[in-house]
Amino acid sequence: MPIKTNAARLLDQLAILYELREYEVDLDDLAAESVAAKIGLPAEQVFKTLVARGDRNGICMAVIPGNAELDLKALAVASGDRKIQLVPVKELQGLTGYIRGGVTALAGKKDYPVYVDETVELFDIISISAGVRGLQILLAPAEYLKATKASLVALAQPKPARSL
Repeated sequence: MPIKTNAARLLDQLAILYELREYEVDLDDLAAESVAAKIGLPAEQVFKTLVARGDRNGICMAVIPGNAELDLKALAVASGDRKIQLVPVKELQGLTGYIRGGVTALAGKKDYPVYVDETVELFDIISISAGVRGLQILLAPAEYLKATKASLVALAQPKPARSL
């Protein structure tokens, strides 16, 4: 049976239904697309949580589909910042309590503003990190938005095509 994480405990407290799904962790490949394949969902249904720092309003979280990249300009506009950038990996744990590959907007060290890409509403169920590598939470998008008090914004942009 999967372990209960703080994120899962928060959902329990809020009486939100969810499913925990474990997967094998490959430390050389923490990409959301890989996680999606391991848990049997399309990458656009597995949402990754990125932590950013704006020049005016500080830390916020952006939640985007696993097959997309973050549009930093869109996040800056949404958060009221002029400039925004992703925080270095070495700062993640100190800011959120979570490590790369296990960052979630649920039950972190602090409640930061959360911005979720609007494509989240295309699905009946989405997958997000449970707060540790190797464990995902599957839940309804509306419940996730409620639990994180998130704002819906157009944040994702397609990843650039790789040349051969």
